[in-house]
Amino acid sequence: MPNAFAYMMLFSWPLVVAALFNAMPLQKALIWSIVAGYLLLPTQTGVNLPMVPTIDKTLVPSLSAALMCWVVSRRQALSAARRGACQISAESNLRVRGQWIISGLLLLLVATPIITVLQNADPVIAGPRFIPGLRLYDAISLAFGLVILFLPFLLAQRFLGTVEAHRYLLVIVVISALAYSLLVFFELRMSPQLHRWIYGFFPHSFAQHIRGDGFRPVVFLGHGLSVGIFLAMATLSACALWRQAIRERVAAMPWIFAAGWLLLTLLLTRNLGATALAMLFAPVILFTTLRLQLVLAAVIAGSVLVFPMLRGTGWVPTDTIHAAAQAINPERAVSLQFRFDHEDALLDRANERPLAGWGSWGRNRDYDPNTGRNLSVTDGLWVIVIGSYGWLGYIAQFGLMTLPILMLAFRRRTDLLPATTGLVLIATIGLINLIPNAAQTPVLLMVCGALSGYCFSAQKTHKKNESSSPASLKYPFRDVGKRSLNSGSMAPALRHVRRPRGPTQPATLRTKP
Repeated sequence: MPNAFAYMMLFSWPLVVAALFNAMPLQKALIWSIVAGYLLLPTQTGVNLPMVPTIDKTLVPSLSAALMCWVVSRRQALSAARRGACQISAESNLRVRGQWIISGLLLLLVATPIITVLQNADPVIAGPRFIPGLRLYDAISLAFGLVILFLPFLLAQRFLGTVEAHRYLLVIVVISALAYSLLVFFELRMSPQLHRWIYGFFPHSFAQHIRGDGFRPVVFLGHGLSVGIFLAMATLSACALWRQAIRERVAAMPWIFAAGWLLLTLLLTRNLGATALAMLFAPVILFTTLRLQLVLAAVIAGSVLVFPMLRGTGWVPTDTIHAAAQAINPERAVSLQFRFDHEDALLDRANERPLAGWGSWGRNRDYDPNTGRNLSVTDGLWVIVIGSYGWLGYIAQFGLMTLPILMLAFRRRTDLLPATTGLVLIATIGLINLIPNAAQTPVLLMVCGALSGYCFSAQKTHKKNESSSPASLKYPFRDVGKRSLNSGSMAPALRHVRRPRGPTQPATLRTKP
């Protein structure tokens, strides 16, 4: 049960966000508002009101940041209008390739709950368990919840679509992770107690965070797995900043030291999956070409996008994965097989209504037909989404996260910088983590939104440069032939062409007789 301080922190966070926007530029304030809110606010603490999503650490930082972004951008527009510098930009009239896909996915994200509710008006009955059918009220609530969930994506797409913003995002993630590592080391020694001491309760099962003779830290993120994937993202962020500093010929060694410290912290947290991802992708960022990084990320993102299909058709070698885990750690192999069995049952349940899923209230789970007991354990976000919202919801949510990676990989221009490709690989490991876990964090959504904004802003800038360069500047002699042909003589046209003065051509030869 949360204490009074937990609710005080939650409802005072808009004041913190306002202070950040008053003290920093918009981009930095936006990133700090989302990242700090995710790391510091209490988990499983909120207020349920009718027709609106739960007011918790997902809603408060995102909605507060959105409001402040609107206020600050409005203030800047009015200031520019008073100075007479407000002009209609040519960028607003440019059509950007691929932008309609993002708009379509956002529309599908909001429309899917309505289709889900229309297909789930019947109740779910399993023995004594009775789950009523969904109503229009549920459609509105689910749609609002998805919009709030993806609000960091939308804000980042609007305000963090530049290389400078990408660098800010990487730096803030690394700095916040370095500060968070102190709390992680405290819980490594004292056990996961900070959330209980400060906010009055432990947000998960304490037994899951006992690892051998030590502990897996939780801090304020609700689960040790969330701490692990955040530290893995921060480690890759430090590696990308090192690569960016090398390119810019500035001091780079602090970033490689930060990467080493964060990797050591991650190793001590006993997060096998997150540690493996960090150790596999750190050399990719440090030593491979940017094009190879994009190709690797695109292959993984495309596989994640169609993962339910691969899993259902048996193309994912679960037996081979289980055998490999058995050779490393038999206890982990048993847990992995347990996960695979439940995913198979949940996927069979989802295939009964594949288009729009079963909706909320646990209707996507498998229940004992006699006792009504819940037989399902839902871990991976992919199986939760496809069971609740079907293929429509899965394509909408995972499409928004994977499409920016695919667009950057298939673009013809290769002017990307290590900061941007580093964000691409950070988003990639976040997507991989969504297969076994349900840790869809606002940091991951903000990274994907920043990449999406870069895709569109880069294309707009390129098109604007092309449109602002007249054809006469690109081809200065293109109209010479036209004028000469129309006049019937080459002499009028040649008067406009200045002959170069060469060393073998004296000035006397160029004078008229």
